[in-house]
Amino acid sequence: MTKQKITPEPWILTGFGDEIHTDPRIQIAVLKALGAKHIEIRSAWGTNILDLSEPQLHELRSLMDTNGINVSAVASPIGKVEIELPVEHEVDRLRTAIRAADILKAKFIRIFSFHCGAATGEASIRDAVMERMTALATLAEDAGVVLLHENEKDIYGDNPARILDIMETVDSPALKVAWDPANFVQVGISPFDEAYALLRPHVAYLQIKDARASDKVVVPAGEGDGDIPRTISALKADGYSGFISVEPHLASAHLLGGFSGPAAFGDATRALTSILADAGVQTA
Repeated sequence: MTKQKITPEPWILTGFGDEIHTDPRIQIAVLKALGAKHIEIRSAWGTNILDLSEPQLHELRSLMDTNGINVSAVASPIGKVEIELPVEHEVDRLRTAIRAADILKAKFIRIFSFHCGAATGEASIRDAVMERMTALATLAEDAGVVLLHENEKDIYGDNPARILDIMETVDSPALKVAWDPANFVQVGISPFDEAYALLRPHVAYLQIKDARASDKVVVPAGEGDGDIPRTISALKADGYSGFISVEPHLASAHLLGGFSGPAAFGDATRALTSILADAGVQTA
């Protein structure tokens, strides 16, 4: 009997629309021109996803339907706040994000794991972080969505050991890792050598930007120290299939995100897809 050849599933190309422009129509047009059929929504019309009105969310959904594009994730700022805020503060904001995800037909919601605030260090806030992350994951489980923890710098979960601690302590199918190599580089971590093996079992989504270790400047994929080619090859070998999101941050960065503009976003996307092609990864 001839053994049937198994064709790997293509990875799904997506990107942060507001890195392109504030107008979602332009966001969609550029992503489609680059071959993407999905978009990650952090803001639209210059308004953060948590602050969009229900009519605006329905207008966004209508734009997606008209243009044949879907939402890969709601990129919320939940957890990018001081730990001193009460647990319910971010739980309430997650309810808002879940409503947005429901209207936009998105399974994933990006979150963070809190700033230290006035605390004396990461160890002193561990219990408070776990309490809050558990509450968020419990709500997500009930709502049927999956939270993606991004390894943002200057939060509790900014290094591999603490991210793993969150994943193992909360231990929820509704809490996974969004892999961001540039953020690791900017806190002095070599992503592949120091984080990949530790976190790979929990990685469910890729958010790609690169950075140089020497000056922490964000650059297109493959031009920095984010180990992106090695990581992509390893993920392919491990059987990864899922979203790979372009988040270039090539023009500016701020507390709630970054911006690149259409031309730089295109350059960043082509740099990434070139690496994917070299690794034999197909995208859809």
